[in-house]
Amino acid sequence: MSIHAFRMQLKPGVVDEYRKRHDEIWPELSALLTESGIHDYSIFLDEATLALFAVLKLAEPNTRDALPDHPVMKRWWDHMAPLMEVEDNNRPKEWSLPLIFHHD
Repeated sequence: MSIHAFRMQLKPGVVDEYRKRHDEIWPELSALLTESGIHDYSIFLDEATLALFAVLKLAEPNTRDALPDHPVMKRWWDHMAPLMEVEDNNRPKEWSLPLIFHHD
């Protein structure tokens, strides 16, 4: 199991809607993430900058790299695109965060 962290960016005025959509996460998306090897996935918000900080645990082996091609993931990205900074295909822009310190 490895730990991965990355940053994403919300657009102004959408925090409540972003939270609502995640509170109502689609069961098929939740199942897809688990089946792909993603566990203990959390997203934190910096309210001052609207930066989102995501942390997840990834099982080995996993199929995380196949997620961008999955129809459920594409549909989720389309659903979330109005709220976030995204790439041309509506994938959220991600900035990887290297691990500096970990205490077990």
